[in-house]
Amino acid sequence: MFPFTLEEFQARIANTKKKMAQQGVDVLLITDPANMNYLSGFNGWSFYVHQMLVILIDEEQPIWLGRSMDANVAKQTTWLMHERIISYPDYYVQSEEQHPMDFIGKVLADIGQSNRAIGVEMDTYYYTAQAHHRLKRALPNASFVDATNLVNWVRIIKSEQEIHYMKQAGKIASKAMYAGMNAIQAGARECDVVADIYHAQISGTEESGGDYPAIVPLLPAGIKTSAPHITWNDQRYPNEETVIIELAGCHQRYHAPLARTITIGKPQQRVSDVADIVVEGLNEVMGFIKPGVTCEQVEAVWQKTINRYGLNKKSRLGYSTGLNYPPDWGEHTASLRKGDQTIIRENMAFHVIPGMWYEDFGVEISESIRVTKDSCELLCNFPRQLLSNTSIHSAS
Repeated sequence: MFPFTLEEFQARIANTKKKMAQQGVDVLLITDPANMNYLSGFNGWSFYVHQMLVILIDEEQPIWLGRSMDANVAKQTTWLMHERIISYPDYYVQSEEQHPMDFIGKVLADIGQSNRAIGVEMDTYYYTAQAHHRLKRALPNASFVDATNLVNWVRIIKSEQEIHYMKQAGKIASKAMYAGMNAIQAGARECDVVADIYHAQISGTEESGGDYPAIVPLLPAGIKTSAPHITWNDQRYPNEETVIIELAGCHQRYHAPLARTITIGKPQQRVSDVADIVVEGLNEVMGFIKPGVTCEQVEAVWQKTINRYGLNKKSRLGYSTGLNYPPDWGEHTASLRKGDQTIIRENMAFHVIPGMWYEDFGVEISESIRVTKDSCELLCNFPRQLLSNTSIHSAS
């Protein structure tokens, strides 16, 4: 049972080939695991070794190339014919003498691709400088084109099935957020709070089980709320503290991120003041987003709101999100920020995260949204406000 129909996979391939033709790419080498999954269904924790999906502009089916022990993953999770699954021996893995790109380069040469325009994802986490060096050495007559984010831009408009998975992820995110906030009490250890979050993320709901999210729960507390990407330790919470939780629900590799700020005991006035402004700005943004506006225009609505209170946010307001693998749930395409002229269209999805970070504190209250025909809808259902651990406990 595949998560999508064969027809949907084939439509994705067709849309990718249109982009390839526009960029003058004959052969596209996909190393980003999210893009591999999107086009083939490949789903395994094997992205720590070199692997790729090869899209030939003049052939119907892709070719999967990877480690021998992962070939069965390709056979079991992709729609490809088994003869299109080619593996390299294990002695290529993390060897100082041989490199998987030596093998892959030879395969491409053997099937007549050594003189073509080859697109590679230059700026991904999974395509290394050494990989590029060895591939160019193996294919000296090929011309290489930077095809970073080519497939990512194909992915930015979601199908109805993708939106369904993201809505399921949103339900899981809400459940996980309740679990985390209910566990945050004076005297509780940060690591125990995260354990409760993980249980909720993976157990999911009765309707849909959870996958591992691309990012671990982020849980800064106290002065560390000024640094949004801190995780957790085994310290215990004091009687009065501010805590930020940023997490995501994940289902079929599709994400719905969510962030909230919670206080143990009485909140600091400055935290309350900033939270009120963040919620007001977020409400304005939610009311503005619709097909036809640009990412820059959305961010301008946010800036106008917070500027009335003398505040300014230098970092982006949000980004497209959906299908992904570690270390990021963002799609690396559209960003809600000044200068991004991307036109927002129906069935795009964004994590709108108007975080405000100062020298010694921070506030995050975010929403994941799907763009509809004339506005947007939330993927998660959770109170949009600064919350106390006592009030959220009763709310759940």
